[in-house]
Amino acid sequence: MVKVTVYSTPTCPWCKKVKDWLNEHKVDFTELNVAEDNAAREEMIDKSGQMGVPVIIVEGHDPLVGFDEEKLKEVLGIK
Repeated sequence: MVKVTVYSTPTCPWCKKVKDWLNEHKVDFTELNVAEDNAAREEMIDKSGQMGVPVIIVEGHDPLVGFDEEKLKEVLGIK
């Protein structure tokens, strides 16, 4: 399976929805808390050009900003 990284904060409801959705679909992912990890925050901004969360990086695809279930299904090959 491809490498998936979720940049999030603990208080973001959309971040929770993304992580719950990935868990429901048994997609392994790495979570980086940009509220506490300055390096992760800078990395997220560099990759996405965004300061808002969630930002989802699926290896080999452009960054996804926000929770777009249809786009996630597409890039992860989930039907």
